Amino acid sequence: MRRFDGMKHRILSINPGATSTKVAVYENEKPLKVQAIRHDPAELASFKKTIDQLECRKRLVSEFLKKNGIEIKSLSAVVGRGGPFKPLLSGTYRVNHRMLSDVRSGNVQADHVSNLGCLLAFDLTRGTGIPAFIVDPVSVDEFPPVARISGLPELPRRSLGHALNIKMVARKAAKKLRRKYENLNLIVVHLGSGISVSSHQKGKMIDVNNANDGGPFSPQRVGSVPVTGLAKLCLSGKYDYPQIYERLTKKGGLLAHLGTDDLGEVEKRMATGDQKARLIYEAMIYQIAKEMGAMAATLSGKVDAVVLTGGMANSKNFVRKIKNRVKFLGPVLVFPGEDEMEALTRGALRVLNGEEKAKEY
Repeated sequence: MRRFDGMKHRILSINPGATSTKVAVYENEKPLKVQAIRHDPAELASFKKTIDQLECRKRLVSEFLKKNGIEIKSLSAVVGRGGPFKPLLSGTYRVNHRMLSDVRSGNVQADHVSNLGCLLAFDLTRGTGIPAFIVDPVSVDEFPPVARISGLPELPRRSLGHALNIKMVARKAAKKLRRKYENLNLIVVHLGSGISVSSHQKGKMIDVNNANDGGPFSPQRVGSVPVTGLAKLCLSGKYDYPQIYERLTKKGGLLAHLGTDDLGEVEKRMATGDQKARLIYEAMIYQIAKEMGAMAATLSGKVDAVVLTGGMANSKNFVRKIKNRVKFLGPVLVFPGEDEMEALTRGALRVLNGEEKAKEY
């Protein structure tokens, strides 16, 4: 790989999402051009498989570059979001043929649009000598063996979470504390449409609730539910698997209870005296705090700081109520929102600047 030590690095970051493809060109850590390319839902629905969307999304990214006068050969690297691949250690990975083959053949843990990130990065750099990377994919797995065990041998716990944003804010928290991430014990909570509560021990994410399988309920996901009741519901004949999966991961939580997944809307209802909205809101906070307490136990109570991030961390009232329940664990740091484009860029920069070595998939 070409070295760029001491130079300004121009990086293209690509984050494919369910309804958009976010693209950004950075010069080092400074964003030069940023756009969320919106996709026609009808066009996306016409593709039988997620991977069939590749050419459509690649064409739109190429049009973004052309519109802004940016040539591929002017880039130091292209970095795409990593999906639910096989279990991987945290880090920046060079896109290689094994990774591409796994995605194309469906040898991944889930069919998710984030799997397209590596394909987009590779196709755009093909034949140029410019490196293509992914950073901290959804499948970052640094669990010790004891964390993998569930009550059923055929259903081990899996490490799937919002690793990209979680790892970035963990490093930001370490910088704010003037310590190295590798020397800290942290509880990091991503508060989005799904909620990931994770524990970090000396630079490794040693536990996290899979937001689709358990933990606190969230704006759209059910979190941990009574398992015997769930089994009865699944076998009731009312649902097939795609229907129950959608209810558990997209139509649960706040949406199921209140008909909205918008935290701001829930807070408005509370302000008008809606007691049901208040109860569900408080219950979600209760469950988040309870999961954080469980993660403190994975660290034997030795917690240097608690870190809150994600879209719901923009609500001062929501954050205040969480703080009131967990402040006994340690200082609480807040990094509202999520910036996966920045996280992707920082991961590529760490390799280009020689701060870490690119991992091989």
